[in-house]
Amino acid sequence: MTQFHLFGAATGTGESFRCQALSALSDCSLYSYSRQPSKMGFDAHFVDFTKSEEFYPAGDPNAPSVWISFGPIWLLAPFFEQLAHRSPERLEHLSGLIACSSSSALTKRFASNYFDRELAAQLSCAEDRLISACHNLGVECRILRPAIIYGQIGPYDDRNFSRLLQNLRRVPLFPVPSDSGLRQPIHASQLSAVALHLARQLAGSGLDPDLPERIALGGDASLSYESMIRALQKAQPPSDPAQRCRLLPIPNRLFFSLAAPLLLHSPKAFEAVLRMGANLAGFTPAHQLLGTEPQPFPVLPLS
Repeated sequence: MTQFHLFGAATGTGESFRCQALSALSDCSLYSYSRQPSKMGFDAHFVDFTKSEEFYPAGDPNAPSVWISFGPIWLLAPFFEQLAHRSPERLEHLSGLIACSSSSALTKRFASNYFDRELAAQLSCAEDRLISACHNLGVECRILRPAIIYGQIGPYDDRNFSRLLQNLRRVPLFPVPSDSGLRQPIHASQLSAVALHLARQLAGSGLDPDLPERIALGGDASLSYESMIRALQKAQPPSDPAQRCRLLPIPNRLFFSLAAPLLLHSPKAFEAVLRMGANLAGFTPAHQLLGTEPQPFPVLPLS
């Protein structure tokens, strides 16, 4: 029986993966890892990505295994690399690795500010190191590059739409560029479902050889930034103050001119405003990999 080893269990996507795996696989051997396992509401094992020499995978060391990670890929990469170099016997029965990166590796490569460019380079470098280490071990590896992740899973809120909704609840008017770019947000449950689907393939007959090692992944709907906000508002209860906030479309030139002072205060924040007018979509929709019907936006539950 293949064992699944889940890293980044203390995240919304990790929690969703754990619940889906235990529900779909009655005989599943799932081992979860955390830096603070005693604070988890379920059995978890200790892991510190900075101390590979102290890590021993749980379960049967001679059973085939698949690793799934929703932890920081820039920490996972050197951890896995060092483990493969110093203690390859601990990975002898590893069948495959599914690791979560970010679409920022693509979308922020040519950002005007150093922070975003450095993030994209850091993500790409970590992906390269993981893929190289897996190749050396003869292990299948797939990197998921999700678009903006949203949704509430158990006690875990996202840090994207939850903040956006908080802003909508505070102000009566919310300005947006009249010609806003496309988005393809993905719910945490969709991302975890894709990871589980690929993990089960690794544990069974294997992955489709045509599936790229790096998968830019999005939700099932592509919609403009303005339409995305309106859909989020509509999904809130009638009594929610976010419903009463009116969107104020402003011609793009005027909108970005008004935001220009941000460039002096925070180039990173100004870049985020600029991205409101950019198309950040065109990724592989989750339903295409899962072989299911598309899910309309937004998928519930929300934050």
